[in-house]
Amino acid sequence: MNNILLKDYTSFKIGGPAKYFFKVRTREDLIKKIQMAKELNLPFFILGGGSNLLVSDKGYKGIVIKMENPSANCQINLKKDKIIVEAGVKLGDVVKLSLKEGLTGLEWAAGIPGTVGGAVRGSIEAFEKSISNIIESIEVLKVPELEIKNYKAKDCNFNYKESIFKKDKNLIILSCIFKLKKGDKKEIKNKIEYFLNYRKKNHPLDFPSAGSIFKNPKNKKAWELIKECGLEGRRIGDAQISEKHSNFIINLGKASSKDILDLINLVKKQVKKKLGIKLEEEIFYLE
Repeated sequence: MNNILLKDYTSFKIGGPAKYFFKVRTREDLIKKIQMAKELNLPFFILGGGSNLLVSDKGYKGIVIKMENPSANCQINLKKDKIIVEAGVKLGDVVKLSLKEGLTGLEWAAGIPGTVGGAVRGSIEAFEKSISNIIESIEVLKVPELEIKNYKAKDCNFNYKESIFKKDKNLIILSCIFKLKKGDKKEIKNKIEYFLNYRKKNHPLDFPSAGSIFKNPKNKKAWELIKECGLEGRRIGDAQISEKHSNFIINLGKASSKDILDLINLVKKQVKKKLGIKLEEEIFYLE
C-alpha cells in the first residue's frame, strides 16, 4: 500500500504518509518485505502498536512494516511458568493471559499500550519494575543476513529504557519468552485493577499521547522537574503539556509533529536553564 497516513497507526494521532506500508502476520511475510526494502534500496521501519512514537508530518520515505497478530498468539508452558509470545501481540493481551493462567509478574504492565516487541525494545519500566527482569530469551531476526538467532536477556544490554534493539534497527524482535511465577488469581486480579485505576486517575487518557516523553534523570522524576519549572498546561498549537501528568504531551486535536517538537525543546531548555538538568527524550522520532 502506498502513501498510507501513519497518524492512523500511532497513539499520538500524528504523522504523514509512508512511501510503502505493509501489515505482516508471519515471519515469512516480514522477511519478504525486508528483502523488498533491500532490493529497492529503501530504509525500513518496524511498527508495533505505535505508542512511544512521533512521526514527522512529512511522513517516511521508506517502507513501514506493521507487525500484527490478530489475537494473543501465545504458547504456555505451565510446568515452568513461561509464556512464549509473538512480538506483534498486544502487551495488554499478555497481561490478561497471565491472569487467566494464574501467573504473576506482569501486573504492573496493565494499561501500558503497545506490543510485546515494542515493550521489549524500549525496555519499559513502571513502579520500579522492568520488563527486562522477566525475560528469559528473545528470538531475533538479524538483518541483512536474515538469520534467526536466540538472545538471552543478559545479551540484550538492557538498561533504563534502553536495549541493544533500540540502538540497532537491524535486530528485529520476533518473539519472547517471559518467565513468570505461579500466583493467586484473586491477588493477581486485584493488582491489575490497582494499576489500571492508577493510570486512569493519574494519566491523561482522554487525549492522544505517546506516553511519557522524557526519561527520568538519576534520582529525579521528569514530571516533577517540568512541574517545578511551571510548564504544566503550556501549549504550542494543539500540543499541550498535560496538567494531569506533566511528562505527557497531549494532542488536543490537530497538533503537528512540529508543535510537539517545539514543546519538547521548550521543556528541555527551561529545565536545563532553571534546574541545570538535561532531559533526554524517551520517545522515538521517525522522519
